[in-house]
Amino acid sequence: MSIWADPLRTRLTTGIDILKLDLPDATVDQLMAYLMELERWNNAYNLTAVRDLQAMVDRHLLDSLSLLPVLAPALAAPGARLLDVGSGPGLPGLILAIVYPELPVTVLDSNGKKARFLRHAVRTLGLSRVTVAETRVEAWVPPEPYTLVTSRAFSALADFFALTRHLLAPGGQWAAMKGKLEKEELAAVPADITIREPLRLRVPGLDEARHLLLAHPT
Repeated sequence: MSIWADPLRTRLTTGIDILKLDLPDATVDQLMAYLMELERWNNAYNLTAVRDLQAMVDRHLLDSLSLLPVLAPALAAPGARLLDVGSGPGLPGLILAIVYPELPVTVLDSNGKKARFLRHAVRTLGLSRVTVAETRVEAWVPPEPYTLVTSRAFSALADFFALTRHLLAPGGQWAAMKGKLEKEELAAVPADITIREPLRLRVPGLDEARHLLLAHPT
């Protein structure tokens, strides 16, 4: 890793400490390698509007890692399978795959440029349990359903639940990342879906609303 990247690693490890996560150095190395690949590809393919590397650490890496205090039990459970819908450049799906390299993860995005980056990142980082699905979510037919389906501002909640219901395993749950919560969006969720009390996420380096909503069919 180049010397110029050292402050970025320090920013990342400081955020990891604030989140009270215990991640090995090898995992931090992988996260930094992902960041470098994203920055390189973003210059050519405009994968994310965030250009500043420090902001990428906060808005992409730490934002995704902020899920772990809540989702760790589900991700580490026997038989766990994760689908990340509208993954973009792999957020949070690839970040969670780096932390849990044995977890079967599918990152799904219909955008060709983003899917090409996802395949490149999977090869470069050696993420052997990750599948890249370049398709619309309603057309995706996996070999097995998923115990956890995530999204990061993919769509309105009601649409997210409707489009992915066929992909959720019995007893599985949805985990939707949101910024500011709108009462109208929550009110539009079908009555046969139970949403737990929204959880406020504290993301190091970000002074803005971030929430996680856990839900399951009733």
